[in-house]
Amino acid sequence: MEAIPPGGSATPAGPAALVVQSSGKTPTSKGGSWGAPTVFFGTSELVLVAHPDDEALGCSALLQRAQSPAVIFATDGAPAVERFWAAYGSRQAYAEVRRQEAKLASRAAGNTKIFFLSDVAGNSFVDQELFKNLMAAMAALRGPAGALGTSAILTHAYEGGHPDHDACSFLGHALGKDLMLPVWEMPLYHRDQEGVMRRQQFLCGSVEEFELQPTGEELERKRRMFDEYKSQHHAIRDFPLAPERFRPQPTYDYCRPPHPKTLNYEAWGWPMTGEQVSAAFGAYMRGGEALSA
Repeated sequence: MEAIPPGGSATPAGPAALVVQSSGKTPTSKGGSWGAPTVFFGTSELVLVAHPDDEALGCSALLQRAQSPAVIFATDGAPAVERFWAAYGSRQAYAEVRRQEAKLASRAAGNTKIFFLSDVAGNSFVDQELFKNLMAAMAALRGPAGALGTSAILTHAYEGGHPDHDACSFLGHALGKDLMLPVWEMPLYHRDQEGVMRRQQFLCGSVEEFELQPTGEELERKRRMFDEYKSQHHAIRDFPLAPERFRPQPTYDYCRPPHPKTLNYEAWGWPMTGEQVSAAFGAYMRGGEALSA
């Protein structure tokens, strides 16, 4: 991994959506064993993820080290398309399975509080459709973020792997701006511009990245978190346990897809395109809710 020092610029070959790197001081290490984002070890750390299991994949060890972490799941983890939930009988039943798995995984992590954004909003945010409900999601986020006394935000990178991940990236950016908080990001998966699937690697280097190498005890807890997500074993089995990667959220142009080639969810044939998702972000920034695609 090549680290670009603070004050550097994004590489010209980088994704179109990445315009400049995030500014600010370089964090120092915590504990001496890794370059940790020490800003994330404040009074209350908010982790905004799209689905139950995203926190286990991307930041399990970080959650274990954080002082007072709270995870907010932005969707219920159950898509509208029947093939995703057919084995469970209904979309609602599948969503409930994922909710219970998240509760069990949080116990394995140790000290993590969890919230479901659908509970705050009083309605379900359906998996794959968060980009259609940005205003409602942001309104629901402000309450717990304020009540928790949030000191820093961690969310998904804008990488085109899943539309909900990209929506969380946008919401994290907007929430950080509203509350004047530092925003960090983590990668999960994306298809690069050559069509190669990448897991837990940033789409493009632009700001200094930090790797967390979990201890033996942290790895054991992470394995236990993975084990609790039984409904997702088919998906998470291909993810490495280590390292975990983090960086300050760069400045993105959310009015454009993460990169100009085929995005991962487009390659999977899902019912949305990167242009539609980024158009929803643009509509929000102009003050209007995006129309359903």
